[in-house]
Order: sequence, then C-alpha cells, then structure tokens
Amino acid sequence: MEVINALGRRKAAIARVFVSEGSGQITINKRDLAIYFPSPLLQYVVKQPLNKLGVAEKYDIKVNLDGGGFKGQSEALRLAIARALVKINAEDKPALKSEGFMTRDPREVERKKPGQPKARKRFQFSKR
Repeated sequence: MEVINALGRRKAAIARVFVSEGSGQITINKRDLAIYFPSPLLQYVVKQPLNKLGVAEKYDIKVNLDGGGFKGQSEALRLAIARALVKINAEDKPALKSEGFMTRDPREVERKKPGQPKARKRFQFSKR
C-alpha cells in the first residue's frame, strides 16, 4: 500500500497526515503522540476514528501539525485521520459520518471591530 495523505482543519490549526501500513505508530512533528499530546483526553480524541473502525494497530501515521491551540490541533488531526481512512476504504464513510468525524467544524474567531474593545463587546454607553 502506498502512502495516503489527507488534510484536516479546525479553527487556526492545520493537520496534514500521511498514512501507511504499519504497527499503529502516530508521529506528530517528529514526536510521539504521547509526548506531543500529554493529556489522555486529547490522545483519545485523536484516536477516535481509528478505534471506531478497529484499525488502531494497522496503520502508521505521520503528521505535520501547525497553528492553533492543542484542542484545535487534536480535532484537526481527528478530521484528517478520518478523511485518510475514507480514502483507503470508502465503505467506512457512513460509520465515521454517523459519529461526526467527517464534518469540518466551520466555527472561526470573529474579527475585532474598530471602536470596540472586542468582536461584540461595546464600550460603556454614556447618555450624558
């Protein structure tokens, strides 16, 4: 099997994954998953699509992660892994879609407007 690549985004985070057959090794920016994401919850989020299909020990995954915070990065990586698994086997798509792993979360940070302290917050209004 050749290397399958896919892209996942969430907020400002971008994850590029390269999936090949192997023993279940996940390498993020040349570091191991457990070192890059010390939190067990974030490790769980990343592995959700693999565990859903029961192929966690079947593929080696190399990842380039850039931008955003750790939560956004983990969710971007989850989307990228799900997309790569669908490229490998299209029959897996309904199972991943029902769990919501194929959906790109479109929510982005709203820009700050001039004359306001934040995006929606206003300065205190004074009548007199």
